[in-house]
Amino acid sequence: MTTRLSQTSDLWWKNAVIYCVDVETYFDGNGDGIGDLQGLTQRIDYLAELGVTCLWLMPFYPSPDRDDGYDVTDLFGVDARLGTHGDLVELIRTANDRGIRVIADLVVNHTSDQHPWFKAARRSKDNPYRDFYVWRSDPPPDTSDKVVFPDKEDSIWALDERTGEWYLHHFYTCQPDLNFANPEVRDQIAKSIGFWLQVGMAGFRVDAVPYLVDDIDTEAPDVPGDPHEYLKELRAFLNRRRGDAVLLGEVNLPHKDQKQYFGGADGNELHMMFDFIAMQAMYLSLARQDSRPLAKALRARPAVDPDCQWATFVRNHDELTLDKLSDEERQEVFAAFGPEPEMQLYGRGLKRRLPPMLDGDPRRIRMVYSLLFSLPGTPTLYYGEEIGMGEDLASEGRMAVRTPMQWERVANGGFSSAPARRLVQPVVPGGYGPEHVNVADQKRDPDSLWNFVRGLIQTYRECPELGWGDFTVLEQPLHQVLVHRCSWEGSTVVAVHNFAAEPVTVTFPLDPRDLGGDLPIWLEDLVARGTQEPRRDGTVEVALEGYDHRWYRVRRDDLPRR
Repeated sequence: MTTRLSQTSDLWWKNAVIYCVDVETYFDGNGDGIGDLQGLTQRIDYLAELGVTCLWLMPFYPSPDRDDGYDVTDLFGVDARLGTHGDLVELIRTANDRGIRVIADLVVNHTSDQHPWFKAARRSKDNPYRDFYVWRSDPPPDTSDKVVFPDKEDSIWALDERTGEWYLHHFYTCQPDLNFANPEVRDQIAKSIGFWLQVGMAGFRVDAVPYLVDDIDTEAPDVPGDPHEYLKELRAFLNRRRGDAVLLGEVNLPHKDQKQYFGGADGNELHMMFDFIAMQAMYLSLARQDSRPLAKALRARPAVDPDCQWATFVRNHDELTLDKLSDEERQEVFAAFGPEPEMQLYGRGLKRRLPPMLDGDPRRIRMVYSLLFSLPGTPTLYYGEEIGMGEDLASEGRMAVRTPMQWERVANGGFSSAPARRLVQPVVPGGYGPEHVNVADQKRDPDSLWNFVRGLIQTYRECPELGWGDFTVLEQPLHQVLVHRCSWEGSTVVAVHNFAAEPVTVTFPLDPRDLGGDLPIWLEDLVARGTQEPRRDGTVEVALEGYDHRWYRVRRDDLPRR
């Protein structure tokens, strides 16, 4: 069946612009030093002006906050520090009114150890909630090589002294893993999904998916049957309740395993997955000023069902993991972008944002975001990227990039009217602080990063080829240049990016399908709004400055203008 432009609304997330927000650090609406749902609602028009179409909320559930909200005590609740269910409904309604859907983090691999279920499970070995978690009676083997946070944990098993047994926790000790072999646990998860859909959520970003469906590399009892069947059931339930809802999965695995989490040829598990492999290859390409690692990763992407999609990103709310690179490749990226120990995490990632890594070079920063929005997939922004926020290396671990949003050149960056000592997180200090990097100044400056990103988003939204089309890396001789093509419904967009500081002139061939026989063709520059004609042999010559970029749409007289 031919896909028409009108059908893109059915799978809205294939050409969405996703924006991730940590509610407690975005905007404080009541002056207590903690960002909240009312404050975020006040900023919805800002997101609409930027061009955001999907707002992803990091956990807002009740929590002791020992892992920034990912240690949940109530899957159906709203943390009182952030607001109420009524505030959340107002946020969703306001966002929907501006054409923005809202999705939430689905944190169901584990709970907090303060969750009523786990408190009950610790009372005795025969407690009805005991089987909501995974236990063992014999001492566990050494699992220090399997912990997610090696600076804090030395085992994925913790002893519960009251009952004398060990419980499984892939993450922190305070986050016991749920037992998905228990049908009652599965029912509770489905009920929580149904509840939030009823409230108005358009889907979920699913945390730590591999640990959710399969306790890999542990001595835990196997989940009966194929664990992927559970993901299929979850997706079917989700789409019965809301047909256009989406599951966006965090699956940092090799490509062959990622394809399985999409549901293989059937495409009936996760709708979307983050492309961790391309992200890591991009940083290796940036470090080497050589496009080939990224090109290789993109070519290696497995084909997925047309109803599935990759999510692309430059930065997320966690460490910038480099675990899929070789040890030597990882050291190259460390040397280029995080040479000091305090810039690194767990020996496998970075606790930095992009602008400081690139020494604030505006050409290079803009080239990277041009790349993000032109790669095949759905671009995902982490709050503050649109203005070039930096990190606070003095903050512990992943909190270095979870700092207050910088709205104005005033106290606390306009995030909160509370005294600085009461802020949930310190504002970024130094050259990337609010005096130098903030929304208000950049919105007034037509040459700012904010206006550049806003323009990119508008152009991306005008190019359904990037979210829906077939993807090809075009052959050309320069290693520092990436030229790729996305084609859909006979229309083609070609993007050209120079990873190196030196100016170059690159020549690349158009695809024979784009040449149009005897019809005249030309290239419409979607960024500079100019035009360029190919040479008679069907090749195109483009002069690029250092870290330059171009987006072109191939135009022919027989094709309608998009």
